Amino acid sequence: MEEALKLKRATYHLWTFMTSKLISSFGAQVYTFAISFYIIQLTGSATSFATNLICSILPRTLIAPFAGYIADKYSRKIIVITAQIASSCAIAGLLAISLTSGLSLVAIYATTVILSIASTFSGIAFSSSVTGLVDEARIQKAMSMNQMSISFATIGGPAIAGLLYGTVSMPVFLSMYMIASIIALILESTMNFKLFAKRKEVVVGEAKESMWQSMKAGVSYLKQQPILMALIWITLFVNFLIGAYQVGYSFVLINKLEMLPQHFGLTEGAFAVGMLLLSIYLSMRKEVKYPLLVSKRGILVLGVLIGGIGLPLILSMQYGVMIGFYIILMFSFGATIILVNTPIQVMMQKMIDDDYKGRVFSIIETAAMALMPLGVVIFGFLYDIFPAQWILIISSLLLIGTVLVLARPSVVRKAHPELAGEKVVKSDIVSEV
Repeated sequence: MEEALKLKRATYHLWTFMTSKLISSFGAQVYTFAISFYIIQLTGSATSFATNLICSILPRTLIAPFAGYIADKYSRKIIVITAQIASSCAIAGLLAISLTSGLSLVAIYATTVILSIASTFSGIAFSSSVTGLVDEARIQKAMSMNQMSISFATIGGPAIAGLLYGTVSMPVFLSMYMIASIIALILESTMNFKLFAKRKEVVVGEAKESMWQSMKAGVSYLKQQPILMALIWITLFVNFLIGAYQVGYSFVLINKLEMLPQHFGLTEGAFAVGMLLLSIYLSMRKEVKYPLLVSKRGILVLGVLIGGIGLPLILSMQYGVMIGFYIILMFSFGATIILVNTPIQVMMQKMIDDDYKGRVFSIIETAAMALMPLGVVIFGFLYDIFPAQWILIISSLLLIGTVLVLARPSVVRKAHPELAGEKVVKSDIVSEV
């Protein structure tokens, strides 16, 4: 009877988690779109826009290790709720400034820093709590539904913001985000973060670790997990080499191929639709049996797709054919990203002890946040010097080579010992993708 009640509560968590993420992500997308346009229109300066991006990225990189330590030492529910309150207060403060003295860049930058710090604490605490919120059998469903909500927000948020921008004032956008943040706060406060948690109880009188000792313990824990280390290295290399796509895609389509803005928007939309549809599929199907193998194959496909971005620079295409080619390519790219990320996330959720999740996820986030801007800067420099098609092809080969080495058959067999049997390989793997 008690188990049935826990499963019922876990079902409530699934839908509440998804709804909360959808509402807060939607509000954030609307806010980001509106504030970005506002900064550009106010200043006409790319530097001002870039400064706002730095105010978002830099705090996440610096704060993540501390957020991981706090998520492992204190109540994750309190961390999530406190972060959501901080976000709501930051937006309320910016709204008050906009109504009294008008928006200034300093106020926008300060709000962006607060929102970035709050989202770091909330994101790491939530990532560390998935196995406490839902039963093990539905972890993949939870991760997929979370990605669905983000995909919905990614598609709908900018679309609605684009329709409203210019017809409603900035305080309306800020009010929308604040209301979304408050609704998310109310939903999150009803969730039991300890439903399936396996965290160790604190013993009275036990010597407490310092923050530095705790962080070192997190690194030591990682070093003792070879499969987890392989997953993290794969994640970091993929994040870095994705910079070739992040910079090259817009550069090739807009600068080299002179694609019209509305057609470029269609290709971007296809990416979000691909993410959304595969998230829905993974949320409905049974859990992937060999997650590392599936992610490995997905990354190999990503490598081919990155190389494909430069194909129209090598082979001449009619304009209409070129648009269709990029719509298909970006739809495939979005779907493959989910195929790579979700199985790895589920595998990590199951492999990492509850007491170390905050620190491990914070290490991953810190490294990823540092490598992605580095990749963007390096590839931005390379695209100004070398032909884009060759940068994309070389990046594609590097990505394929990296995953073939880091996820070589011996590593995959160590993660999935049952693959050692030839019959298993032939009968079960075919249905995985």
